[in-house]
Amino acid sequence: MTWQQLHLTCQSADLEQVEALLMELGALSISLGDAGDNPIYEPMPGDSPVWHESIVSATFGEDCDAEQLAQMLMAGLPAALAQTVTSGSFKDRDWQQAYRQHFKPLQCASNLWIVPSWLEPPDPSATNLRLDPGLAFGTGSHPTTALCLAWLAEQELRDLELIDYGCGSGILAIAGILLGAKRVLALDIDEQALSACRANMAMNSISRQRIRVCLPQDAGKNTADLLIANILAGPLVDLAPRLAGMVRPGGKILLSGILNSQLNEIQSAYETFFAMDPAREREEWICIGGSRRSS
Repeated sequence: MTWQQLHLTCQSADLEQVEALLMELGALSISLGDAGDNPIYEPMPGDSPVWHESIVSATFGEDCDAEQLAQMLMAGLPAALAQTVTSGSFKDRDWQQAYRQHFKPLQCASNLWIVPSWLEPPDPSATNLRLDPGLAFGTGSHPTTALCLAWLAEQELRDLELIDYGCGSGILAIAGILLGAKRVLALDIDEQALSACRANMAMNSISRQRIRVCLPQDAGKNTADLLIANILAGPLVDLAPRLAGMVRPGGKILLSGILNSQLNEIQSAYETFFAMDPAREREEWICIGGSRRSS
């Protein structure tokens, strides 16, 4: 089957008008892409940010005339927007196979790999975490997650109890168990993240007795030997007293999701509770650990 497409570039203020026109023309789907180099990092819950300038792509059925659709769309737009309209088509293909060929096992440390479910581990003797890349909530490729995984692989986790605050896909919680942790409490405010975490636990044959997954408000009062929070700098600052209270004296904390420009703010929020270690950096992101003070 051949699908027809229309593309145009527009400012965020024009998106609502453009999407409404495309829907009136019978668009089956509408997608947005970044027209510039303006990445959007992990949004806060409830936020739906868009780029300042977006490439809008609308897909129509094969019976549609793309050129006629383009003319109809241009007639309903201001001249500046109409000038950016282009049309095209694409054929069906084996999307799953095309998707899979782009992903390979990811080595996070000398003894830790993230391996897509359809591939064999390059090093069967290493710790191999099964996770399909491309899924939401964290796959190990983002610098913040990669920093945390590399840090975890260096720790002696045997018989320790962990808390993964903002667990997302569960990648850090699962890595903790595979690396020797006794139990993990995985918390997230997003129900979809909790579902993804449970699915990835099953993929790695980890029982719900080893990793408890729930909303923060349902966790009760818990403390751990190690707490990991790979979220955002703003929530990390706001949650500092709460997260510190979840770490046992002498226990450790690992914080990430932090831009290097935000390091001082994070250190100021946590140094009362923790003896902070030097930060680790990858690209423009950092993670920083610390040991809980006795008082």
